[in-house]
Amino acid sequence: MTLQQLRYLIAVAEHGSINAAAASLFASQSNLSTAIHDLEAELGITIFTRTNRGVTPTNDGTELLGYARQVIEQADMLAVRYDLEAPRSGMRDARASARLAISSQHYYFSVQAFVMTAEEFDGSSYDFILRECATGQIIDDVRTFRSEVGILYIDGFNERVLSRAFTEAHVVFTPLFEAQPHVFVGARHPLAGRDRLSVEDLEPYPRYSFEQGRENSFYYSEEPLAHLPHAKNIRYSDRGTLTNLLTHYDGYTLSTGVLSEEMLSGIVSIPLATDERMQVGYIMHAERRAGPLLERYIENLNKVIRAAR
Repeated sequence: MTLQQLRYLIAVAEHGSINAAAASLFASQSNLSTAIHDLEAELGITIFTRTNRGVTPTNDGTELLGYARQVIEQADMLAVRYDLEAPRSGMRDARASARLAISSQHYYFSVQAFVMTAEEFDGSSYDFILRECATGQIIDDVRTFRSEVGILYIDGFNERVLSRAFTEAHVVFTPLFEAQPHVFVGARHPLAGRDRLSVEDLEPYPRYSFEQGRENSFYYSEEPLAHLPHAKNIRYSDRGTLTNLLTHYDGYTLSTGVLSEEMLSGIVSIPLATDERMQVGYIMHAERRAGPLLERYIENLNKVIRAAR
């Protein structure tokens, strides 16, 4: 077992594809495939499940990734401490390219913090990834080390189910802020001039919500109070579609009340009369330690949130 093999292992897990990992490392696909195969033979386990859509760590693979990250982090700390040169192997070493991977529910503040972090980074080489995806995918991305953190919310309704999912995925939830649910509507919506709204006020209008794919459960919804019955529902998969729906049609969505810059024109946020509260935060694998880039991203998250509230 070598450090290079472990670096390849981590890259494949984070990219979810041997091809993508090879491209990011300027290495050949065959070298990565051979490294993974040799590790599997040496350890007597299957590390990845391979499909037409890429690779996913097995349970044994996820456990190995936890150990591999600790080894690589310690090796990198030694290299920095003693100013060791990166190993030369005819390709760019994995350490030479800084990497930050974030999975998030569809919150614009997570995008703003991501952009700030990228703009502040002064390195010559980096590979930054922001995935806006369904709640179940966020948890799985963090579980399998594909992403370093996941941004999502919990409340009184979903806390028990999501806490169990967090435990099973071996991830830890850290709160960022608490929010009262707000109603987002277009500026020309019949309810736009109200100071406060009730659930009953919303009944005549379409409810907009992010589609959650295979795990389309109320507990995994990105919108609070999603479990309440509603006659008119429209589901979508990206924030651009939501913005168009809000500005052109008389529907609504529920969220934290933190408007993004793209929503400041033509969309209003109105408090919802409810005792429910949203706890927005991030999850990180219990065996991962935050590096400088991730720490900077979390700092920027807090800056953006403070400025927007």
